[in-house]
Amino acid sequence: MPGGATLAEGIAVARPGILTTALLRDRLADLALVSEGAIEDAVNSLIEVERIVVEGAGAASLAALQSDPERFRGRRVGLVLTGSNIDQRVLAEIIARGLVRGGRVSTLRLLLDDAPGRLAQILAVVATTGANLLEVQHERRSAEAPVREVVVTITVETLDADHLSDVRAALEQSGAHLV
Repeated sequence: MPGGATLAEGIAVARPGILTTALLRDRLADLALVSEGAIEDAVNSLIEVERIVVEGAGAASLAALQSDPERFRGRRVGLVLTGSNIDQRVLAEIIARGLVRGGRVSTLRLLLDDAPGRLAQILAVVATTGANLLEVQHERRSAEAPVREVVVTITVETLDADHLSDVRAALEQSGAHLV
């Protein structure tokens, strides 16, 4: 990202150095550019699959591979994974966003009848699906809900995107309206 923030701070230069340019001039066959999202996904993949922490610049090679696997198919590929100089808050955000993108943590907004025991019924539905309830917010005075209805926001942890779909289906089957 020219002039902007990047996860790949270690390789974000305005202009390659003289020595680097000289070394690569005759040796570099190709160059791949990757998006911030691809770098984020690569950092997260390395944590999740390999159990290693690598800074954004160090994960750029994996980001290139994951972004364009056809480019590398049938070839021997070596990835250089370097550096673990990554801010803890940035790392925590990458992990949290990876869980959301993978359908493993999701926030759902439901419109329910405002009746005694209805929230308990909804929470029981979530429990029967095997999802883990992380957070609940019950909004009786929401402008979003008609009188005698409430908005309930739940954050759930699921196994994957398919499990999340099962949770959604079970909630809808119970009479909850996802908004």
